[in-house]
Amino acid sequence: MATRLEDRTFMLLLVAVSIAFCWILSSFFGAILWGVVMAIMFAPVHRWLRGKMPKHPNSAALLTVGLIVLIVIIPLTMIGASLAQEAAVVFGKMKSGEYNLGTYMQQIFDAAPAWMKGLLDRFGISSLGNLQEKLSSGLMQGSQYIASQALNIGQSTFDFVVNLGIMLYLLFFLLKDGDMLAARFKEAVPLRPTLRDDLLEKFTVVIRATVKGGILVALAQGALGGLIFWILGISAALLWAVLMAFLSLLPAVGAGLVWLPVALYLLATGAVMKGVILIAYGIVVIGLVDNILRPILVGKDTKLPDYLVLLSTIGGINALGLNGFVVGPVIAALFVAGWTIFAKLRKGEDPAQVSGA
Repeated sequence: MATRLEDRTFMLLLVAVSIAFCWILSSFFGAILWGVVMAIMFAPVHRWLRGKMPKHPNSAALLTVGLIVLIVIIPLTMIGASLAQEAAVVFGKMKSGEYNLGTYMQQIFDAAPAWMKGLLDRFGISSLGNLQEKLSSGLMQGSQYIASQALNIGQSTFDFVVNLGIMLYLLFFLLKDGDMLAARFKEAVPLRPTLRDDLLEKFTVVIRATVKGGILVALAQGALGGLIFWILGISAALLWAVLMAFLSLLPAVGAGLVWLPVALYLLATGAVMKGVILIAYGIVVIGLVDNILRPILVGKDTKLPDYLVLLSTIGGINALGLNGFVVGPVIAALFVAGWTIFAKLRKGEDPAQVSGA
């Protein structure tokens, strides 16, 4: 009896201390998450370097971190700085009235076909009136928010440097001691080895597929979208490219939320050729990237249906910001894997065979 009470007390203490520890580290959740993500993504590179210098594990880990800084951190920082400058210009034009979204909406409405105007007449909004006011106000606020958030990236230099330093510091030790930490974690997890290994493998596979696939698709769509905007002479092409890349993290809808409204505006304002080119390019080129690359890079590895990837990504971003882009699909994949394993165990199947599900 006393032993059971001691065990329960210890477990209660362990849970309480674990929750307190997570609470203390919650301020650095993003830095820790991306440190783990980078360690998983670049583990093959680190293993190769460690094989080349088996007597120098610290040097192998340090070289891997240096490579990550060179090919990931520095390019992203340069893009962020350019984006902040371009966002400042756009935001200034909005405040000065040079960019008037209400005027643009009225131009689109005036250019609408007769059948669409007739449909609007039936709903009593043929002159737009309050609806136009609300929509233009909402669009203005949303655009200003996006621009101001881009500006804040440049203004929050201290927080960025601190979190970057923590991420790189943690990344070094995750690479150097990763095998030992993984072994200790496996020993501590109170699950059957087959189930534990299956869930850990699923966790690793989903992170790699989500980051590798999501980021590659986003980069491809953002670059292609920015290129056509630049060719067509649309101002702030870099800002639109980054916005398309960010929205491309959402399957199916993605970059179309940017290029389609711009194409409709071009058609409504008389730039018919540019509008047609942008629509054709968006459907054939940008859309093709999403339809071909995403299933190959993301869906094939995660084995999650497109609608679940979409919902978990949107839900994750809504709850955790950019970090949710990784956390959402990981939770969805573990949810599906966990319940699949549970259902098979309920049927009395051999746990050794369940892990291969």
